[in-house]
Amino acid sequence: MNNKTHRILAVCLGNICRSPIAHGLLIHHGKRLGLTVEIDSAGTINNHAGASPDPRSIEVMKQNNHDITSQISRIIKQTDFEYYDLILVMDQNNFNDVCSLAENQNQKSKVHMVLTNKEEVPDPYFGGDSGFKKVYKMLDEAIPLWLTQGAG
Repeated sequence: MNNKTHRILAVCLGNICRSPIAHGLLIHHGKRLGLTVEIDSAGTINNHAGASPDPRSIEVMKQNNHDITSQISRIIKQTDFEYYDLILVMDQNNFNDVCSLAENQNQKSKVHMVLTNKEEVPDPYFGGDSGFKKVYKMLDEAIPLWLTQGAG
């Protein structure tokens, strides 16, 4: 990535578990790499709009010295396709849902699976703390590749 401001949106189902972790890690790694980035996150469903990240997401980030407590869940909106340069989704269902909202091929071309091997980031919502640790590790490995190599 060059020196211009890169706008990146992370998307998962409810925007309380995976995408808040990705959001925090995109900010962290962007700063660490000296990049100018503008980051946000959103969900494909409206169930948690206005809510803070899941306490387990907050905790796993806190354990790794990141603070995501100021994030607020929102649903993806049509204007996101024009505003953001890159939309990183967590799983195939999110990919399909986000692509179905795109109005043209240019908008669709901005949507990518966050894991470069096209694997999915599992939703840890109904599991225990270990699922959140796994999600953190997966995203912490994948996100620097997006920021340094435009992975995909």
